[in-house]
Amino acid sequence: MADGIGIDFQPLSSTGTGDLVVFVGDDLALSSAASEAIGKAGADLVARAAASERFKGKSQSALTLPAPAGVEADRLVVIGLGSEKDRAKIDYVTLGGFTAGKVSGRTARVAIDWPGSEASAQDIADFTLGARLRSYSFDRYKTKKKPEAEDDRTTQLTVLSADPAAAEKAAEGARSVAEGVILARNLINEPPNVLFPEEYARRASELTKLGVEVEILDVAKMRELGMGALLAVAQGSGREPRIAVMRWNGADDKSEPPLALVGKGVVFDSGGVSIKSAGGMEDMKGDMGGSAAVVGTMHALASRGAKANVIGAIGIVENMPDGNSYRPSDIVTSMSGQTIEIINTDAEGRLVLADVIYHVNQAYKPKAIIDLATLTGAIIVALGQEIAGLFSNDDDLATAITAAGETAGEKVWRMPLIPAFDKAIDSKFADMKNTGGRHGGAATAAAFIKRYVGETPWAHLDIAGVGMSSTASEINRSWGAGWGVRLLDRLVRDKYEA
Repeated sequence: MADGIGIDFQPLSSTGTGDLVVFVGDDLALSSAASEAIGKAGADLVARAAASERFKGKSQSALTLPAPAGVEADRLVVIGLGSEKDRAKIDYVTLGGFTAGKVSGRTARVAIDWPGSEASAQDIADFTLGARLRSYSFDRYKTKKKPEAEDDRTTQLTVLSADPAAAEKAAEGARSVAEGVILARNLINEPPNVLFPEEYARRASELTKLGVEVEILDVAKMRELGMGALLAVAQGSGREPRIAVMRWNGADDKSEPPLALVGKGVVFDSGGVSIKSAGGMEDMKGDMGGSAAVVGTMHALASRGAKANVIGAIGIVENMPDGNSYRPSDIVTSMSGQTIEIINTDAEGRLVLADVIYHVNQAYKPKAIIDLATLTGAIIVALGQEIAGLFSNDDDLATAITAAGETAGEKVWRMPLIPAFDKAIDSKFADMKNTGGRHGGAATAAAFIKRYVGETPWAHLDIAGVGMSSTASEINRSWGAGWGVRLLDRLVRDKYEA
């Protein structure tokens, strides 16, 4: 259970054993370095095999030649890059994942070179990021594994480039991001009997090894602070809740207000008294995907020494039904003093976020707050599993998040926040109710959270569709993709380290 890959860097002229990976476009032209590596015999072999197999060099296609005659390689793997238009907009992260999938469990040399290419050190770093993410697997609890299985062997990539020293330096930052994503994936994939609140808090505390300051709030502290909303969610569980507050002070000015990242950490959500149906309830171990993204991001930022001040805070609870569970019609008082009528105990994530966000806003006076939560099924109905919903009270912040998502390959779509959504959560008996009903469910949930941010620039990412039970891609074969780490790291790079 790891990224399952080792990567080193060598010049394009380097030789070695194992597989050799080269790239071609739809014209099947090889770069001069690739031509030199495989020789005329190898080039002729590629041409004949391509004709025989009808290989056209399309993007994300591959031709594998075992024991190629006249070529110093166990296998020659030819990967297509598509047309000239395709090659002008290559996603190097995806390319790295696709390539790693073709040489999984093997030793391979990969020449990042093709006619007309000018792959920068950062492009190559992105390639290695994709390769690391594709090579991840979570098999901690599998006791019967075939030792000879390809996926059980570590992949060893030697990346060949024109400037290996520059590529290796750039790849250090990519490795930090990969480690953050992998940490998030591990957390999401863990079963809830292992990753209960106290254990989750302990794992968050391990970030102190990277220089992150970590404070754990227990039940006594939460009661002292008046966190009645979060405590209500937790009261039906035999496991006590925790809040982990992680602080990375990487800016030159340590007093500069931080960016605050807040994550929903419901380690298992049964729905409480408003219990969910049995079908698919096992997926509710992933209801802490937002918090996993925050922990993974804090790891990435600290590991690469980000020049920014960032707070990461996660509310860790388990939502269970028992005689002490909170009930529909209960009225609870949040830390802000606002009262909440409980309509549905399965609308629990927003209660957790309300207290954590308010605490972070009061204690740290952040320049902006971004929360991430697997919050509503409604956002999946609206946007599917390919894109997250973005709600915000600040156009500049929303624009920056959208741009970071485009760059990182974790896309968001901005959703509306209008007065009608806020009005929908007004209560007859308290200041608000915890759900506005079925219609516009993602929007009324966001409106609820908005009541706790005050005037601070804020964005809410509803990641229910992308945060768990993830769609397979070239860079992810895991149930939990660790969505959000790459987006947040890119946002910090582009907006808060400038």
